[in-house]
Amino acid sequence: MNILAPLLTAALAAGPATPTAVWESCDQWGNWEPGDGYIVYNNIWGSGAGSQCIEADSGSRWSVTADHPNTGGIKSYPNAKWIVGEPISAIDSLSATYDVTVPSTGAYNTTFDLWDDDYDHEIMLWLNWTGPVGPLGTQVGTATLGGHTWDVYTGSNGSNNVYSFLRHGDSSRGEIDLVPILDWITAQGWMSASEVIGDVQFGYEITSSAGGLTFTTNNFEVNEG
Repeated sequence: MNILAPLLTAALAAGPATPTAVWESCDQWGNWEPGDGYIVYNNIWGSGAGSQCIEADSGSRWSVTADHPNTGGIKSYPNAKWIVGEPISAIDSLSATYDVTVPSTGAYNTTFDLWDDDYDHEIMLWLNWTGPVGPLGTQVGTATLGGHTWDVYTGSNGSNNVYSFLRHGDSSRGEIDLVPILDWITAQGWMSASEVIGDVQFGYEITSSAGGLTFTTNNFEVNEG
C-alpha cells in the first residue's frame, strides 16, 4: 500500500504553508529595523486602546491585527517609515508605491504621513478610509498632484500643523510622486523650501476594530533619486 502518494496529494491540495514572520510584537511601542532602510512600528498611542499585534517579513511587507473598541478617537498608527533627511529644495525625486488589503468594517484610514525633522508640520495623504473618520481642520481646495486628485484640508492638533490630502476615490494599490505635493505646499506658503523632510511613514490610523481586524501591507516602497 502506497501511503506517501495520498499524503503528498493532500499536501498539494492544501497549498504552501504560510511562512512564519521574521519579526512580530504586541508591545505598545514595538519596533524593528530589518536592515532594508525601513523601521516598522506597532505604535499604539491613543487612549482607550485594546490589543494590537504586528508582524513583518521586511519593511515593505507587514501586517497588523488590531482589536480596538468601537469608541471615538484614534487608537493607533501602525506603520513603516523611511528616513529622508533632506530639505524640500534639495529633493529632486521622491516617490512611493503601496499595495494593501484592508477590512470593509471598523473605523480607520490608510495614509502616508510625511513629517519635517522638527515635527512641526505633518502631511497626510489619505488613500482609503472606512467608518466615522475625517481630517482635521477645514477644506481649502482641491488639487491634482502626484498622479492623484485630492481634497485638501488644513488644521492643527495643538502640537503641529496638519495638511490632509484626501484622495478622490478609494485606492488600495498605486504610486505617488511626492515632489509635486511638497512643492505645492511650499507654493502656498505653508512650509519653507528649506524645511527638512524627516521621514515618510505609511500605515493605518485606526479608531475602532472591535473583534479583531487585520490590515495587510503587501508592498510599500519609497524611492529616492
